[in-house]
Amino acid sequence: MKLYDEAFVCRSKNAGPFQVTIDLMFSTIDSYNKVMSSPNFTAENIGKLYHIAPEQVAIKPFERILTVKVVLPRKHGSGSPLDTDVYGSQQHFPLGNLEI
Repeated sequence: MKLYDEAFVCRSKNAGPFQVTIDLMFSTIDSYNKVMSSPNFTAENIGKLYHIAPEQVAIKPFERILTVKVVLPRKHGSGSPLDTDVYGSQQHFPLGNLEI
């Protein structure tokens, strides 16, 4: 099962000019817990997906609202001539395809 299949929202956006946040929202505590307890949902695996060191991946769970934020550094600052996604809105796809 893919992360996209468990989360009812999986979106990314800028979190300042040098970071992107991926929001994962769940409709049930069971879905939230399934993802949080998955052996694949780790900073190491997410780092591999985005070609960054695990230390650069911040996983911020908010159980009370059944939400997880994953914060990643941008490869190029937002608005840089090398930036291909100024709003950071296309960065959730690799994480959404993660097997849970």
